[in-house]
Amino acid sequence: MGHAPKPSAAPVVTRTYRIAVIPGDGTGPEVIREGRKVMEAVASRGRFHLAWRDYDLGGARYLKTQETLPDTVLKELRDVDAIYLGAIGHPDVKPGVLERGILLRLRVELDQYINLRPVKLYPGVWTPLKDKGPEQIDFVVVRENTEGLYAGVGGFLRRGSAEEVALQTSVNTRRGVERCVRYAFEFTRKRAGRRKLTLCGKTNVLTYAHELWQRVFNEVASEFPDVTTDYAHVDACCMWMVKNPEWFDVIVTDNMFGDIITDLGAMIQGGMGIAAGANLNPQGVSMFEPIGGSAPKYTGQGVINPLAAICAGGMLLDQLGETQAARAVEQAVMQVTATKLKSLAAGQMGYSTSEVGDLVVGFLEQHKSSP
Repeated sequence: MGHAPKPSAAPVVTRTYRIAVIPGDGTGPEVIREGRKVMEAVASRGRFHLAWRDYDLGGARYLKTQETLPDTVLKELRDVDAIYLGAIGHPDVKPGVLERGILLRLRVELDQYINLRPVKLYPGVWTPLKDKGPEQIDFVVVRENTEGLYAGVGGFLRRGSAEEVALQTSVNTRRGVERCVRYAFEFTRKRAGRRKLTLCGKTNVLTYAHELWQRVFNEVASEFPDVTTDYAHVDACCMWMVKNPEWFDVIVTDNMFGDIITDLGAMIQGGMGIAAGANLNPQGVSMFEPIGGSAPKYTGQGVINPLAAICAGGMLLDQLGETQAARAVEQAVMQVTATKLKSLAAGQMGYSTSEVGDLVVGFLEQHKSSP
């Protein structure tokens, strides 16, 4: 008699990562659910485990308790390996309360001084740029994430009167600028691109803050002779991103300009449904999120696109050092966009939110080589 085949041994788990999950508001929990599904699938192929811990930060909690980010929760978040964020934003909460109380506070308290935004057009994805394809749209924006106009320095004089004055100060420290610029040079050197780094600023008008950026940029550049450098005023940068996106490899810029040009980048890569980003502390705890908002009008309908959240999960894995797993996630997403989806828009994909997550997992399963 023949012997029954032995069951294949499960992969030996050698690494465990503690991931804090903030599903957030609106459609945030729906897209995070699919991101977790994909990350679990790719982790099961390798030798690492993801230990999840959920936090109910967001509009619903604030409306019940008037809390945004309790100190006890912040203390716990300092001890995780990464944070996975859905979306923050509730129609019944005044604009700015959740953004300042949760998002900006996390960035500052955890010193997530780099915002990293890949702008990459995937196969099969429509772009509003005529005659441009994946070969022309593939660059990364490195945005300073804790200073600038978002530092919150300013105030009112004679508020409510006809002589009212409002001041908002852009804070740019030598330390803050240099660590962002240095990260950008190191990232450009490692990236599989053309090793070209463009400084985006406004030195002809913002003559103090952006002179500091330019001086620091030039000084650090002397340490990276293998990186080609370039400069563009922010208004010109916006024009060239539309006309000749292929000119860019990596762009480094301040907080406000980075906020603006990355939304433009999201549009030329196909929309918010595919745009993912990271808030990085290279020496500490980083946070990963889809760029789109909470989209409350689509909540619970199962029509929102989860690919941005899935791509953010891939970025999370890459930051943890699971580079092959991250690459596998991106390749699976690219196969979905190239062969399955009718559109990236909510309700127009041809699949439900959960079905899109299943498609990504399905392509992962087709390529079983362990990451």
